[in-house]
Amino acid sequence: MPRWSYKLPNVQADRRQLGQLFQNLVSNALKLCDHDAPRVEISTARSDGEWVFSVADDGIGVDLSQAERIFEVFERLHRGRYDGTGTGLATCKRIVERHDGRIWVEPRPGGGSVFCFTLPIRPTPPLP
Repeated sequence: MPRWSYKLPNVQADRRQLGQLFQNLVSNALKLCDHDAPRVEISTARSDGEWVFSVADDGIGVDLSQAERIFEVFERLHRGRYDGTGTGLATCKRIVERHDGRIWVEPRPGGGSVFCFTLPIRPTPPLP
């Protein structure tokens, strides 16, 4: 049963690009899962003047020796096994860097991956 929580921080960012970033990360988490009930968790933490976003999954994981390579355009670790063009994570990297952040992947304890990215904390205009 899905649990939803929408308590993410307000950030100053391009709405479309941020939507594409989350779409790519969540889509990969769902696609690269070898079982019928994938689990994806999105969380945030405030650290040293930036927000750290985490998208954790219980999928196939990433070999840390390939952790930098997967963010390069047209690089795919599992050619033929999973559909894709190899542009999704490269797009994520470009979006995060355009917003003065950084992106990386870590192994998830118990299996899977945690994709983390940062966005600087900037004053946000009040909502209308």
